[in-house]
Amino acid sequence: MATQIATLLSSTLALLDQFQETLTPSRAAETQTQTESSPSSNDAKPLALLSASSSALRAQVTKLSLLSITTPFTPSAVSTVLRAVNDSVLPSLITAALLITPAEYTKAFHSEILVLSRTALAEFAALIGLVKGIAEKSEKGKNDPKGTKGKEDMSKAEKDTVTVAAGRVWEACDSVTGVASKGVVGFVVHRVEQWRDLIRDAVMEIEEWDPEEDEDDFFDDLMGDEKKKSDDEGSDEDKDDGSDSDEDGNTAALLERKKSTLRFLKPVAQVYPAVINYRLKNAGETPLATKGGVEKLELLMLYLGRIPDLVDEAAGALYEDDEDRAVDFLKKIRANATVAVTSLELPWGEAADADKAEDKFTVWSRTWLKVLEEVGKSIEAEAE
Repeated sequence: MATQIATLLSSTLALLDQFQETLTPSRAAETQTQTESSPSSNDAKPLALLSASSSALRAQVTKLSLLSITTPFTPSAVSTVLRAVNDSVLPSLITAALLITPAEYTKAFHSEILVLSRTALAEFAALIGLVKGIAEKSEKGKNDPKGTKGKEDMSKAEKDTVTVAAGRVWEACDSVTGVASKGVVGFVVHRVEQWRDLIRDAVMEIEEWDPEEDEDDFFDDLMGDEKKKSDDEGSDEDKDDGSDSDEDGNTAALLERKKSTLRFLKPVAQVYPAVINYRLKNAGETPLATKGGVEKLELLMLYLGRIPDLVDEAAGALYEDDEDRAVDFLKKIRANATVAVTSLELPWGEAADADKAEDKFTVWSRTWLKVLEEVGKSIEAEAE
């Protein structure tokens, strides 16, 4: 029995290594190319299978961890759990993950599933390593001439180590189940919400920014006491050389640029909740079942995902009083936001010439384009 459990634990670790390698992007792409040509794969429901297998792994991990920390250690009970995992649970999880292809579920969702599934396997492998150590310790105790070491209870620290490792597997399995249950559209909604929050934070930061205070604080921190001394010695000269009026003019220009930037960014920020409410929230699986739907989701994530970084860059250029750079980033923001909005102008699956297909978002998007064009004029005027 001792030899059997040792062999089973070793084979489980080898299997986990093999499966983790299978779920790397390059290996997964090779396997998925072969899977797509299989007629039986067309009728599969990989998200349901992935959710079920992840939940099953979580349940088996609960059993395994309890058996591992309960003395005396029982190899037969542990073997039963391991065989169930190796023969059914793990193959199902890997099959489901590989059936989620970029072409049918978007590249981002496909990558997310691979990462989360590999994480679950890695955490499970860590737990198996601990169980293997427990099994080896138990076997040594049985072979001890005194015959007592194997019967001693595990220390609290040893039990906690196993419990923590099991908790990591539970967390990884919950992540897989959560993403699978929400589906592709739910995944996209979550991403769009994250980007929306980033832009809101950036806009709030710009609103709170005071060019005059920022400039004073910057030079105070940079120069410290030397600046104070210089201010005292040269206060009379400053009054005569007109530098105060120059600084006032520069601050006024920055304040005006701040206002025009905010006027421009606020319509951009409105795109995110509009897309969620009108095109994603109640879409269900329609985008995946619609011709060109996956491509639209890809475009949406690509262009909306670029904007938060561009907003940060534009804000940074504004703070640094780099007008040309700020305008350049604002133009890029407009280009990306425009592509995202126009790609979803019509409802899912409707042709471009289908006038009857227009809905609230169609009307909103056309109004939004006009608004963005209008607020963009002030930005273009500053660049001239």
